[in-house]
Amino acid sequence: MSENLLIVHGGGPTAVLNASLYGAIQCALEHGGIGHIYGANNGTGGVLREDFIKLETYSREQLALLLKTPGSAIGTSRDAIWAEDYEKMADICKKHHIRYVLFNGGNGTMDTCGKMHKVCRERGLDIAVMGIPKTTDNDIAVTDHSPGFGSAARYMAASVQELCADVRALPIHVVVMEASGRNAGWITAASALAADAGYGPDLIYLPERPFDEDRFIDDVRRLLEKKSGIVVVASEGLTGPDKKPVVKPVFKTERATYFGDVSAHLANLVIERLGYKARGEKPGLLGRASIAWQSDVDREEARLAGYKACEAALAGMSGKMAAFRRSGRTPYASEIFFTDIDQVMMHERKMPDAFINAGGNGVTEEFMDWCRPLIGGPLPQMLSLNRPHGVIL
Repeated sequence: MSENLLIVHGGGPTAVLNASLYGAIQCALEHGGIGHIYGANNGTGGVLREDFIKLETYSREQLALLLKTPGSAIGTSRDAIWAEDYEKMADICKKHHIRYVLFNGGNGTMDTCGKMHKVCRERGLDIAVMGIPKTTDNDIAVTDHSPGFGSAARYMAASVQELCADVRALPIHVVVMEASGRNAGWITAASALAADAGYGPDLIYLPERPFDEDRFIDDVRRLLEKKSGIVVVASEGLTGPDKKPVVKPVFKTERATYFGDVSAHLANLVIERLGYKARGEKPGLLGRASIAWQSDVDREEARLAGYKACEAALAGMSGKMAAFRRSGRTPYASEIFFTDIDQVMMHERKMPDAFINAGGNGVTEEFMDWCRPLIGGPLPQMLSLNRPHGVIL
């Protein structure tokens, strides 16, 4: 009886999640000893329903489209998984002769990966379970960075660059751009890279620092004495000194939080307290769905993570996650290593203090140097000829 492989996606999609899927399929096809390469149809729920997509039936030309397809081609989910579900998934794997399982996702998915590995070992099942990291938020522990982040960072930097050019051309308001990220400010911080192309944000507020509304208004007031058009980038997960969200979440589940409109709230603060025109912008899901701003570095690392995790599983490794470390800085280079899944499960990685400026309203050059290689090359250079002018409040 042939041995089969199963790939499961979990959590929010990214611009390169399908590149990891492609890498895993590529490895399994090259191995030659796999019967079926299954994709769970819409995440863990698909596993529990025994709803599988036979990925080996698609042509190489079709599969190559995965490298430039956002979202998840096999579907993903945020289904709640209980203890009995792991037992059921193990039984399903045994029934369908699934010897290898690859979980591709973020913190919650790595937790699922670890628990599935444990159940299989406790039951004496010869099933290799491996993790492939994926998150735009870049908050997975151990790894230097996660596939998905580089493209989200490039999108944010490019979008803020374009926004800054607009505000520079018609400098009549304060514009607040809201960035995704629950508790970790990596995407928000990446907006600073817009300055490399001549247009950078004036203020950046991260969830790693308590947000003080009075200090925010003072920051804006001081800037308005020098220039009349200001761009602020703020994380959706900002909390006050009391550790409560600055805007009440509109909806919460066990792990997911649907935040209120932080950008509109901060813009309204400027209007109410400074009497100055302001507006909020919120790209939302576009930041993780854009192929136009996909990072080629991110895409290749995502493919490599899928390939290497599959390769390791086929060699008998289990209970590990593929992770990245830097092997070169100038030029940038990275390499894959494998970390115990126990070191990753639900451990959230936040921005270190060395990456945040002393005022708590920007980032350091150390962060810029760390982040710059991941976005896949410089942003387009732009030209501005007009000079900024300020207003006296």
